[in-house]
Amino acid sequence: MEKHDLLHEFPEHKAKIHELRTSDAHFKKQLDEYHQLDDQIYRIEDGSEITSDEYLNELRLKRVHLKDNLYRKLQGK
Repeated sequence: MEKHDLLHEFPEHKAKIHELRTSDAHFKKQLDEYHQLDDQIYRIEDGSEITSDEYLNELRLKRVHLKDNLYRKLQGK
């Protein structure tokens, strides 16, 4: 079990992540939401929080969607 923070997922984009976090309010909002979801998923997976498998899968899908959006932004799309 591990966290999936964006810097861990895309270390080659560290500078771009920092740049967009400080210059693009929408990117920052999505990045913050991504990290909140990742933290919540981690707590559920390590047993600190209890929920249904269905809800956990919903959270995972939201995280993937956000990651895709953030990655597209990092690619300049």
